[in-house]
Amino acid sequence: MMKKITLASLFALTTLPALAQSDGGFIDPAAQQAQNKGGFSGENATLTAAREVKNLKDGQFITLEGHIDKRTGKDKYIFSDATGTVTTEIDDKRWEGQTVSPKDKVRLEGKIDKDWNSEKIEVKRINIIN
Repeated sequence: MMKKITLASLFALTTLPALAQSDGGFIDPAAQQAQNKGGFSGENATLTAAREVKNLKDGQFITLEGHIDKRTGKDKYIFSDATGTVTTEIDDKRWEGQTVSPKDKVRLEGKIDKDWNSEKIEVKRINIIN
């Protein structure tokens, strides 16, 4: 009896993936365009201005260049560039031993985190620019 159950289970596991495969059907061009929204395309990722953050989508990855002006909380900082300011969240591990002052120009890479009334950048990488 146990051999029959094992055999039936193996049969089901090997045939289900084959049944799930599609040999054709309708391909929605709009769905394909939505999947190919872009990404890295050159030596440097496209820079985003601080003033543009409010108009971008939650979860979107961006790169900013400017200065960290001050600390406003445990992991919260005010970042500024020539266009304005934005709040950032930089975990201790993201500093990677670097010491940064407001005089240092930095490149921040991270993603936008929007709440109902505010936005911040969750920084994933920070580099000092010379």
